[in-house]
Amino acid sequence: MTETIQRNKYVELKYRVIDAKTVQVLTGVDFPLGYVHGVNDVLSPQVMAELEGKTTGEMISVELDGDRLFGPRDESLVVTDAIENVPQEYRAIGTRIVMENEQGNTRTFLVTRIDEKTLTIDGNHPLCGRQVIFELEILTVRDATEAEMAAGGKVEKQPKLSGVTPVPF
Repeated sequence: MTETIQRNKYVELKYRVIDAKTVQVLTGVDFPLGYVHGVNDVLSPQVMAELEGKTTGEMISVELDGDRLFGPRDESLVVTDAIENVPQEYRAIGTRIVMENEQGNTRTFLVTRIDEKTLTIDGNHPLCGRQVIFELEILTVRDATEAEMAAGGKVEKQPKLSGVTPVPF
């Protein structure tokens, strides 16, 4: 009997996110992403709803509006500064920088552009302003164990280290 995705089922899948306009692959997960359905909703509610009732081996595509998921793009979250004002460790495109405001709220900014004189960071979610397609391949559907339900996903066993003396850091 083929198991279907529903609450308390352990699911493993691979996915990729494609820009609907350019058909460029924006990101993907090629190793199995495991979770317990209805306990640990690792993807957007719309994607989780589309997975409901699907079985091992199925592939689905779900089109999503990045503005509905993450809010509209806010240009005030795009900041360009003179490169000499930016520490060396942040001077690479794709670097994530976590910043905190006076109220203690944090936001992650991504370095998006660098030239000889300036560096630009963007605090918008990378999918804001984009229509994207999630393509998902369902690899495993089975009953989740009690431990997996408690953890929301796969529980890895720690390796046995008999005869090894821990070294304090």
